[in-house]
Amino acid sequence: MNNFGRIFRISIFGESHGKSVGITIDGCPPGIKFSEKDMLEDISRRKSGKKGTTPRREPDLPDIISGVFNGKTTGAPITIIFQNQNLRSKDYSFVKDIPRPGHADFTAERKYKGFQDYRGGGHFSGRLTLALVAAGTLAKKIIKPMAPSASILEVGGFTNIEEGIEYAVKNNDSIGGIIECRVENMLIGLGEPFFDSLESYISHLVFSIPAIKGVEFGSGFESAKMTGSKVNDVIIDDKGTTKTNNSGGINGGISNGNNLLFKVVVKPTSSISKSQNTYNFKSGQIEELKIKGRHDLCIALRVPPVLEAVTSIALADLLLISRAY
Repeated sequence: MNNFGRIFRISIFGESHGKSVGITIDGCPPGIKFSEKDMLEDISRRKSGKKGTTPRREPDLPDIISGVFNGKTTGAPITIIFQNQNLRSKDYSFVKDIPRPGHADFTAERKYKGFQDYRGGGHFSGRLTLALVAAGTLAKKIIKPMAPSASILEVGGFTNIEEGIEYAVKNNDSIGGIIECRVENMLIGLGEPFFDSLESYISHLVFSIPAIKGVEFGSGFESAKMTGSKVNDVIIDDKGTTKTNNSGGINGGISNGNNLLFKVVVKPTSSISKSQNTYNFKSGQIEELKIKGRHDLCIALRVPPVLEAVTSIALADLLLISRAY
């Protein structure tokens, strides 16, 4: 449902235009220094404001309401809340009858029998990734010296980000992107064979980020064009360092000590100003839809800190599992 993890467990809650969004973290070890200030840098990186992002501006000020005492984690569940303030819910009054093409409007309506909060995408909104970023800042402390970093490789097929955004603005449309995540100082032995492999664990959380449609580790799909002699990573020392990293730092579902390396695909935002045709469930006709309101032209611009966060959360849980084992 809305939970993830075996030891470092997270539970996410809230809606885009509800009173708040937030997250509860259970299983965090006691004695870790943690405060609202620790979250601000990554939260700022996720914020809108850059060209190509939504005009919606929120303070995004975290409020830790449990699990931290005298500046350190207590071992009890930690709950972090963000108040929603800059709302224009009337922009979404049409969604109940006219679902946006490519969005979760239709599936949410059918799954929850019309009781879902459809304002701004409700519980399906990218707004909830703010809570993931908050949990990620704590997870980063747990996994040190492992250090994840994510960067944008391209948007809309352009390696020059400014060119990609200009293209989107000119065509009154949205664009997607490709983001790479790298984790340095990886420990050996994280992950399990088969169902809790490092790839599957990370992918589980990666696909919780709205708009993610693909992930590949190491050489990924390019491996299909390579031979075994080319794709195999030659070990060059007793630490397991490899000459190449086509495996992305994972063998048999377990980290091998080399850098963890993977890429994700972010699809274009569903809400666009350009006219589209869609089915009107009230009139029973296919009609033209032109969406008004505040939306990202390229949501990929805001994904890097979220990708780092979910990677850190997955690694924190696997690290604590490894220590218990």
